[in-house]
Amino acid sequence: MPEPLRVIPDFPAYIEGQTDHEYMAAAWAQGPWARSRLGIVSGFSLANMEIINDDRWTRQLELEGMFISGVRDGPMFEFQRNALLFSNGQTHRNRRGPLVRSFANKVIAQLRPDIARRVARLIAPWRGAGAVDFIEAIAGPYPAQVIAALIGASEADTGAFARHVYSAIRGLSHCPDEIRAESDKDMAALDSYVAGLIAQRRARPEADFLSSYLARVADGPLGEDEIRAQLAALVLAGSDTTRAALASTVSQLLSHPEQWAMLVQDPERWAASAVLEGLRYDPVIGSLPRITLEARELDGFLIPKGSFVAVSMLTALRDPEVYADPDRFDMTRQDHPRLHPVFGGGPHRCLGEALARIELEEAVKALVRLVPDMRLDGPPVTLRGYGAVRNLGEMRVRL
Repeated sequence: MPEPLRVIPDFPAYIEGQTDHEYMAAAWAQGPWARSRLGIVSGFSLANMEIINDDRWTRQLELEGMFISGVRDGPMFEFQRNALLFSNGQTHRNRRGPLVRSFANKVIAQLRPDIARRVARLIAPWRGAGAVDFIEAIAGPYPAQVIAALIGASEADTGAFARHVYSAIRGLSHCPDEIRAESDKDMAALDSYVAGLIAQRRARPEADFLSSYLARVADGPLGEDEIRAQLAALVLAGSDTTRAALASTVSQLLSHPEQWAMLVQDPERWAASAVLEGLRYDPVIGSLPRITLEARELDGFLIPKGSFVAVSMLTALRDPEVYADPDRFDMTRQDHPRLHPVFGGGPHRCLGEALARIELEEAVKALVRLVPDMRLDGPPVTLRGYGAVRNLGEMRVRL
């Protein structure tokens, strides 16, 4: 007789003081799957992440995350209704297609010199400033400036632009009512700002990304709400994750002075490797939730149709079946998969991967060149959270 299917266990009780990685490791020690108090089924291995991200039996979340949070309307709800991040099938293809060619690796690679100059200009005034809030001074403004320039925003507007972005993105996941209200206010402001940029480019096209994108969607299937939402999604996804990834990567490098010294000695050799390891060691994405389209047996457990299911990025990127000594930060490691899992997979793989890598690599190179003696002025930065974009703590450095 076949073995009876096992019951998926609940997540273990959280022990005060545990890090996110310790808590997820404890859950994995119970078995390959666990169920949260919200009913989300979580897996832990990289192999199961690849299974879960298969569009043949799961799909991307659409508005279910909003519904779970009790949200039925408002600017963030409308953004999620219209954004490619929260769509599937032909709707997703319609929304993603016009952006794909604009984000081709060869196209984005041409931006590297400008990105390098931009981050150097941002860092240079802080040399010798002493103790500095790294996130406020460098990690936050930098990706917001890059994205703002890409979509044609005025450089004078980037401060307000960044504030709207970093406030609005908090509403992408479950949050308190007061945060939801602030997020909606800033999402509405961002939507209005994008609408203004679109109107300007339609009146006066230029040889830039925004004019090219608007030409591609002209007379196509996308409505005006969808066109604005794709640009807003580009801004939100391209700012917050890069901000957190830069802070996390630099924090880990400064916590391993021998590796920082290697970077200072030869940044062209080690910058890309340092970025890959930073993205792995403490990922800015906690998990990529999906919904099952059919029931499936995995590892002796039945995952029913219609389940919310996700694999923890924290454990998958420290899977001992893939990474040697996975709990060690090591920018010299050679066992990264060909496609970095943090950017997702399949038709939903992150469009901005090439841009994010270039931004992170050029930031690391500029830091070791301009402030080689930089050091942490306090504890390493902390990322917290198990799903979607994780919350970024404080990070102070001495320059």
